[in-house]
Amino acid sequence: MEFGPHPLQKGGAALEKTMSLTKLLRGGGADRPIPPVTVQTLLEKKRAGQPITALTAYDYPTAFLVDQAGIDLILVGDSVGMAVLGYESTLPVTMDEMVHHTRAVARGVRRAFLVADMPFGSYHVSAEDAVRNAARLVKEAGAHAVKIEGGRTRAALVQRVVEAEIPVVAHIGLTPQSVHRMSGYQVQGRTTEAVEGLYADAESLQAAGAAAIVLEGIPREVAARITAHTSLPTIGIGAGPDCNGQILVFHDLVNLTFSPPAKFVRRYGDAAALFSNALRRYRDDVISGGFPGDAESYHLPKKVTAELAETGLPAPEPTGSGQPQCILESAAVLAEPAALARLAGD
Repeated sequence: MEFGPHPLQKGGAALEKTMSLTKLLRGGGADRPIPPVTVQTLLEKKRAGQPITALTAYDYPTAFLVDQAGIDLILVGDSVGMAVLGYESTLPVTMDEMVHHTRAVARGVRRAFLVADMPFGSYHVSAEDAVRNAARLVKEAGAHAVKIEGGRTRAALVQRVVEAEIPVVAHIGLTPQSVHRMSGYQVQGRTTEAVEGLYADAESLQAAGAAAIVLEGIPREVAARITAHTSLPTIGIGAGPDCNGQILVFHDLVNLTFSPPAKFVRRYGDAAALFSNALRRYRDDVISGGFPGDAESYHLPKKVTAELAETGLPAPEPTGSGQPQCILESAAVLAEPAALARLAGD
């Protein structure tokens, strides 16, 4: 069975080919426009067999680096709860926190397609709440699309959000917001019935107008079949190499999670070791007096130095620790019991 394309995925020539538009510079001041990644870009990549690259980001510096690396899609995931905020799961993350982090990420994005997670509780009460909260992520935070977890049961909701002109990236398989219902983070789709359910989920979400679909924590064979039979671009995480694209959590990629990685994670760097080494070196240099040195210090103009010398003010004598002698002597005086008593009396 091959799912037919949603009406919103059909269409003729790109708009810029049929009419004159003022091209937007995603960076405000760049010499030439940077072609942005869009929903259409993702579809074209799937059709051309070109892999889609995706990563999470939660702040301006990492978003800037991810975007500069040429990653196609940046997800401000509710995984920010565990990766950055120290929560035990994604469930406590609020809409305000998602808006805050998405807004920061948006400032660092020039090319990538920016997707923001709808956190737990932001779309579970009513369709009106879902549309309102999705609009916040686009209007207030600068997202280009939102991500919603769930399959058939969320299809009508996805359609409502899409009809509000907000692209939706769907998410099926292991859905972290359903951790209690699933009795933990377990691989999904391991029985015939479960596989058929995932097929039905993908079909319903495509019919609802989803822009793409994340496949998480499912067997490679199942992900390959869904990818082959849906017109939606599939982005895998723990779903094998046969998806149209792959996504990882930035902090997993560079070893900043401080816990054993999941089976599907490959670490491409060790930022924890890099940061720890730099922090220890800084601490040691401050204690030894090696930082700051003269190269990191500002100096008075020679004229002002000469004028101060004429006033008769004592010139401080540098010590081995890098602290002026007059400061050290003052500290020693203040440490005397009599001086402390005088300060307490004041």
